[in-house]
Amino acid sequence: MIYSLLLISHLVAATVWTGGHIVLSTVILPKVLKAKSPQMLLDFEQSFEKVGMPALIIQVITGLLLAYRWLPDLSLWFAFNNPISHAIATKLLLLSLTFGLAIDAKLRVLPNLSEEKLWDMALHIIGVTIISIAFVAVGLSFRLGWFA
Repeated sequence: MIYSLLLISHLVAATVWTGGHIVLSTVILPKVLKAKSPQMLLDFEQSFEKVGMPALIIQVITGLLLAYRWLPDLSLWFAFNNPISHAIATKLLLLSLTFGLAIDAKLRVLPNLSEEKLWDMALHIIGVTIISIAFVAVGLSFRLGWFA
């Protein structure tokens, strides 16, 4: 029962996070770039952050708990000696990339966001969107055995 609740929570949070970034990349971002309006982007970010950040936090917590259930020996998470360790390590790498892009955006891009910097932010958004889709694909590998 606990596993089911963890998995459902993880999947709902992934849906919110990934879906929000797909909408941001494919619907909002083209309008922002066409209008050259940093404010449109900031308005979306402010709204999405209220559901997106809790979703990300839920994903991280449930993801770590699920990984522990799949492979309780943490020293094996990066052993690469079985398909589960490959998937866990890949998910953790994707998480690191997400955090890296987020920190760079928060500290370097957003404080100076202007019409000229919109493409820099767009690349961050597209990057996080691609990474979030990769998260979903790697998550499927736990059931489909792609890393086997």
